[in-house]
Amino acid sequence: MSSTAPLPPATFLYKSDPVRGQQWADVFRERAPEIDFRIWPDIGDPAKVRFLAAWEPPEQLAERFPHLEVLFSSGAGVDQFNFNALPTHLPVVRMVEPGIVQGMVEYVTRAVLDLHRDMPQYRRQQQRGEWRPLPVRPASQRRVGVLGLGSLGQAVLQQLQGMGFACAGWSRSRHHLEGIGCYAGNDELPAFLEKLDILVCLLPLTDSTRGFLNADLFSRLPPGTSLVHVGRGPQLVTSDLLAALATGQLAEAVLDVTDPEPLPASHPVWRHPHVQITPHIASMTQPLSAAAVVIDNLHRFHAGTPMTGLVDRTRGY
Repeated sequence: MSSTAPLPPATFLYKSDPVRGQQWADVFRERAPEIDFRIWPDIGDPAKVRFLAAWEPPEQLAERFPHLEVLFSSGAGVDQFNFNALPTHLPVVRMVEPGIVQGMVEYVTRAVLDLHRDMPQYRRQQQRGEWRPLPVRPASQRRVGVLGLGSLGQAVLQQLQGMGFACAGWSRSRHHLEGIGCYAGNDELPAFLEKLDILVCLLPLTDSTRGFLNADLFSRLPPGTSLVHVGRGPQLVTSDLLAALATGQLAEAVLDVTDPEPLPASHPVWRHPHVQITPHIASMTQPLSAAAVVIDNLHRFHAGTPMTGLVDRTRGY
């Protein structure tokens, strides 16, 4: 939905990275000049704040901003929010914008291709000065499964499918994607896992996904499966990962998220020869498109139509 009609005057408060905030301010100045856009801690009159975008909201939100109407997450996730501390009537909206999707597609595609073409093994061989070609398998013979079929998971699967990989996806609820095997619910999880060469985790962090990547799940994968973890750090039981790598149940792991972040310098995962770590950079909100998405949602809110990314609190995403 796009609209050129002016929005009702209100204060929009941004509480996140201030450099990105200045870029948001430029977009608001151009596209919604009637909005008083402020960057924390310059909040102005708190009674006039109707909208807040934040990675971590301030404490005592209802008392501090008594007329707040919508809380926007400045990122794709909302697991950093303590919903028990938020007013029950307050709509919470996660960030859904093209930059996040494209970044994730790029990262996961790179990781899958790296694993598919045995690049981790070639890097280890290079360190040993060893020249040894490995058999090359076509993408159609490599089975890739994605945990999580939201906008990110679907985009990743469509990209990988277009490259010829045999693709499947799993989520709590039923989905239908053309040419992709879709599994749903706990009963279908074992059948999904038993057919994979590469497992990608793109699940949101909820109570039900905390510790989801554990020894039991790894045991249901074919021996030698590789993991690409781009969900949230607390979903992975790191000790179970190390045990699975030690036995060969898992061959390789690509981790963009850890628990905690960053890992302590002495953590064994840092130096594990079969683990690649990146510092939670798989996908980042692009400030200009993110601000445009938020302005579009403000128009939706005032028009009484559903906002993009509105969170279902019962699900946590």
